Amino acid sequence: MSLEIRTVHDDDIPGWILALSTGLLRPPVVSAEEIAHRRADYEPTRTQGAFDRGRCVATFRSFTQELTVVGGARLVSDAVSNVTVSPTHRRRGVLSRMMERDLRAAKERGDAVSSLIAAEYPIYGRFGYGPATWTTSWRIDVRRAGIDPRHAGPESGGRIDFASPEEVCALGPALHDRFRALTPGAVSRPGQWWERATGLVRFPNQPSPERQHVVYRSPSGEVEGLADYVIKDRWEAKQPQNTAQVHRLITTTPAAERALWRFLCSIDWVLHVDTGRRAPDDLLPHHLGDPRAAAVQEHADYLWLRPLDVPRLLAARTYPVSDSLVLEVEDRAGLAGGRFLLDAGPDGATCAPTTRSADLTLDVGELATLYLGDTPASRLAALGRVHEERPGALRTADTLLHTARRPWCPDIF
Repeated sequence: MSLEIRTVHDDDIPGWILALSTGLLRPPVVSAEEIAHRRADYEPTRTQGAFDRGRCVATFRSFTQELTVVGGARLVSDAVSNVTVSPTHRRRGVLSRMMERDLRAAKERGDAVSSLIAAEYPIYGRFGYGPATWTTSWRIDVRRAGIDPRHAGPESGGRIDFASPEEVCALGPALHDRFRALTPGAVSRPGQWWERATGLVRFPNQPSPERQHVVYRSPSGEVEGLADYVIKDRWEAKQPQNTAQVHRLITTTPAAERALWRFLCSIDWVLHVDTGRRAPDDLLPHHLGDPRAAAVQEHADYLWLRPLDVPRLLAARTYPVSDSLVLEVEDRAGLAGGRFLLDAGPDGATCAPTTRSADLTLDVGELATLYLGDTPASRLAALGRVHEERPGALRTADTLLHTARRPWCPDIF
């Protein structure tokens, strides 16, 4: 009997969760709490499963997400998540079939782009995705950081307070909305995100440690920053060797960012701070007296994008100067390819199909890598992934597309 790939019905949810846990190497436990959460959260027409004789052996889900682009505009994205194929059914084209179904449905809905966090680098390029943001994590040696705990408090009248999970759920969404308006690459958070992130909602097969939550308020009382962390408690010969593991830290002002990092580096008995995944050009090391106290632990790709509507994508973001560029976009799936003229300027941009000669030729996945401004076109050209058809076009593309600060997506989904 051949595999049946279809949308998931309500009575399929327990088996779908079991397949998801199996694919993610979690304990094969399905709780009533997770079933109820999935039922409240999933969109039946956008949740797929592969079934072999009635048993779910692969999972795939997408949902509506907002992506912040350069300049602050928000685009609706087809966010892909919960992608698994059970070890018994790999290498049979199951993912390809589910991905094709989802991308064509997203194109028909009018979504301009698809987004995902790639667990493995080699998988998603063949579907037209490209890495659009990167992350870096640091480990801070507090003893070398050059921060005197006696003078580590917030400056200029700000304050830091501990907050309960309930308070975070009340304060967090508005702060995050202001944060993502300032951060290309940031994405919206679904309604139940805060309950799970704070531990108010937990699943037996996904235990989460108790987290501390702190809020930074400006001198006027406005919430400008939020961080949560866990202390990894370890002592040797009656000496503390503790680490503060930061799960999330978002701010809307440099003062809030500086205050929260200095707070985390001045907690008694904490010798190291693991920062979690930050923007690759994060200011963090320079908030320390000795930037070398922050050692890079990980640097990797993170948010991947898949263009579905090139004119809408390119017209949505902003550009620093006025100029034009003709892009020949190749797309093996036939979803977003074509030749497009971008007329861009500080006051806005237009993009439309054209018959003019191409300035650059590139795959749709390479356009995704260029879109948020993280990578210069000239760098991709040096790698043989973008081809200059008109002399000077790479310089124009670098000027128009590349950004001074790197985009950042702090969330996994």
